[in-house]
Amino acid sequence: MFRELALFRHKLRKFLRFSEHAARACGITPQQHQLMLGIAGFTDTGNASISEIAEFLQEKHNSVVGLVDRAVQSRLVQRAEDKADRRVVLVSLTQRGEEILKKLAMMHHEEVKRLREEFLNADSSNRAERADSRAREQARSARPLGQFTHRENQ
Repeated sequence: MFRELALFRHKLRKFLRFSEHAARACGITPQQHQLMLGIAGFTDTGNASISEIAEFLQEKHNSVVGLVDRAVQSRLVQRAEDKADRRVVLVSLTQRGEEILKKLAMMHHEEVKRLREEFLNADSSNRAERADSRAREQARSARPLGQFTHRENQ
């Protein structure tokens, strides 16, 4: 139980580390990558309000405003008023942001495929190890054929 959980956490951490390095290799911060992913995919509308982004990132509203400000300066995202409710600011990706996010999505898709294979192989190995362990335990507890104790021979 603990081993499976530890291995899962290890794989998850490796994926997150990969993601951080990939974002930096594309010239953005990991937080900007997460911001762009939330805008593009969380609402499935191509834009998101600050509140929706805060929910996606599990961050406070004012922290998200700062992140959006920096992403606007980096030409990754743009702001616009919501036509239905002028109090709401919608954030969407710029063309530059879309291009970077597509590149990152392809990189992450490949990494997810690789990790899926690793998980499947590890799961198969774990099942085989458990079966081998059970077989060894049964073999230890079983008496070899033809061998009896002194009392059984009498």
